[in-house]
Amino acid sequence: MTGPKIYRWSELPREDVRPGVSRTAFRGENSVMVMNWLEPGMEKRPHSHPFEQLAYILSGRVRFEIGDEVVEVGAGEVLRIPPDVVHCGEAMGDEVAVNLDVFAPPRADYLHLTRYQDEDFG
Repeated sequence: MTGPKIYRWSELPREDVRPGVSRTAFRGENSVMVMNWLEPGMEKRPHSHPFEQLAYILSGRVRFEIGDEVVEVGAGEVLRIPPDVVHCGEAMGDEVAVNLDVFAPPRADYLHLTRYQDEDFG
């Protein structure tokens, strides 16, 4: 058996979602991590999904609307977005916000971002 394969976020294929938003992902058997780059002035798009979402801010600030609540989250802070709750986020200030989301179970609509891992799963 060979050792675990190591990847660098900066070298993974990145998808442009819309102007001001790009992402890439890394998956396991039962979860997927999605790295997002949110630029100032990006368009908000409220949505919901049946997945629990954990959001960790690596840099910058993000204003989240989660149901009827509004919170600002900065570097080093983490929050939970429950399944099926309408939410959205946007970068605050003039810095690109980098946010890592963890979804469990893995989102099928994001697995195309992890095709580079196909050989890891046989």
